[in-house]
Amino acid sequence: MKYFKSTTVALAIAFTTMAEVVAQNKNQTLKEEIGIADNGNGTFSNPILHSDYSDPDAIRVGDDYYMTASSFNCIPGLPILHSKDLVNWTLVNYALPKLEPSEVFSKAQHGGGVWAPCIRYHNNEFYIFYPDPDYGIFVVKTTDPLGKWSKPMLIKEGKGLIDPTPLWDEDGKIYLTYAFAGSRAGIKSLLAVCTLEKETLQANQDDVIIIDGHEGETTIEGPKFYKRNGYYYIFAPAGGVPTGWQTVLRSKNVWGPYEKRKVMDQGNTPINGPHQGAWVTTQTGEDWFLHFQDKGAYGRIVHLQPMQWKKDWPIIGEPYGKEIGKPVLTYKKPNVGKSNFPVTPLTVSDEFDKPQLGLQWQWHANPQVYWGFPSTMGYYTLYCQPTPENATNLFDVPNLLLQKFPDEVFTATTKMTFNARFDGEQTGLVILGLDYTYLKVSQKDGKLFLSQVTCQNADKKGTETESKSKALQSNTFYLRVNVTKGAVCTFEYSENGTNFETFGKPFTAKEGKWIGAKIGFVALREGKINDAGNVLIDWIKFTK
Repeated sequence: MKYFKSTTVALAIAFTTMAEVVAQNKNQTLKEEIGIADNGNGTFSNPILHSDYSDPDAIRVGDDYYMTASSFNCIPGLPILHSKDLVNWTLVNYALPKLEPSEVFSKAQHGGGVWAPCIRYHNNEFYIFYPDPDYGIFVVKTTDPLGKWSKPMLIKEGKGLIDPTPLWDEDGKIYLTYAFAGSRAGIKSLLAVCTLEKETLQANQDDVIIIDGHEGETTIEGPKFYKRNGYYYIFAPAGGVPTGWQTVLRSKNVWGPYEKRKVMDQGNTPINGPHQGAWVTTQTGEDWFLHFQDKGAYGRIVHLQPMQWKKDWPIIGEPYGKEIGKPVLTYKKPNVGKSNFPVTPLTVSDEFDKPQLGLQWQWHANPQVYWGFPSTMGYYTLYCQPTPENATNLFDVPNLLLQKFPDEVFTATTKMTFNARFDGEQTGLVILGLDYTYLKVSQKDGKLFLSQVTCQNADKKGTETESKSKALQSNTFYLRVNVTKGAVCTFEYSENGTNFETFGKPFTAKEGKWIGAKIGFVALREGKINDAGNVLIDWIKFTK
């Protein structure tokens, strides 16, 4: 009996130890994945998305959570992300296949296009209200967020109108709050409210200013409209993107006057300027807040904060004062009524073996059909397009196939086959922002050469510099970039996929115009021809 008892204890210890080893191995595997926030033990670590999903807004519909974000000039636009637990997100669709006016956005319009959107669900329909600061406020809608969305409808015309949020009130009235972009409107740090027509959603001319942020709330913007316990609430960041805080306004009357309170700031954390986002309530009644943090070259990455109410005022994050919170770094996952949802990193690697382009890819303008084609033959084909006449450098080139940086540290390796038909045609792997660099493969005298091209201040018509070139023996090659903390990029190449050599100089990536740095492919030529060369992109793999 004593032997049986000791054996049982020994087996229990062994199984416990084995379980701990399995858990440790699982957690280690998760840490090695790209962009994983789920720690695999019931907790998560911020950011939940170390990727540029700027100005996030989110809702819950039943057991599903949906998020959208700014997309600016990148197309397709208005990304739709889905989650079951607010921590693991998957990019599932886009609401905007192209930008209007189509002719204007056939060219790269950096910093234009879709600014901070708002997603809402009302009467069995999904709505996204979004601003284009050069035209006004638009709406798209659908009954299926994974399906096709309606064409954009302009509901409030006006240059400089941004950050719209609707509120359907209990009495049937619809209100809209919004802000102003000083670069277009000539005024800023103001929030306004107007009403919308019930059937058409067209804005009425009854706008009322509800706060002038020049007194204590400099650069107040990004309002999100809610109602709770008879109070109208407007969540709005202030103080500027890199250094600001979260302010909340409340009033019993939709037109005001509104009280205000700072409910979250950086505190003693490394999370600078916690900026605009979304309040979401789970199935179990927990309140959470999603927001972004500006992280330079990595863009505006997404964080998730617990939220609590105290005397009808919210406190976001970890309380550290009577009325204010600070961002959490690691915290227990939201209680959504269920558990054991799979850990799902964003899809970033691509085998290019499907008859449609992966959702992680975007262009810098409305695409033309002949820029490139997917196929079931195991590769994506990019065709060498003429460099635009007005292009000083790659910053002005629309046909760049790009995706967001997926994490703080990563390695991206790609296999490409370049079928150049004429001298001067080129392709390559590019890191693009206000500065850029790329490993360029070009044809000269019928042969292929590898070089590194770099441009500083590309947005200000900076000129390119090019390294010494190296002859390649084959038109199939492998290019690699290693990105370390601080967005420092180093490059390698290989002609057999096994032996890689360092090439070129290290490069520190820089953010783009309101977006993070991006990684992807280029295929260009000088002048138009009736049979341009192409590059077959076999695959790209992202690893830690």
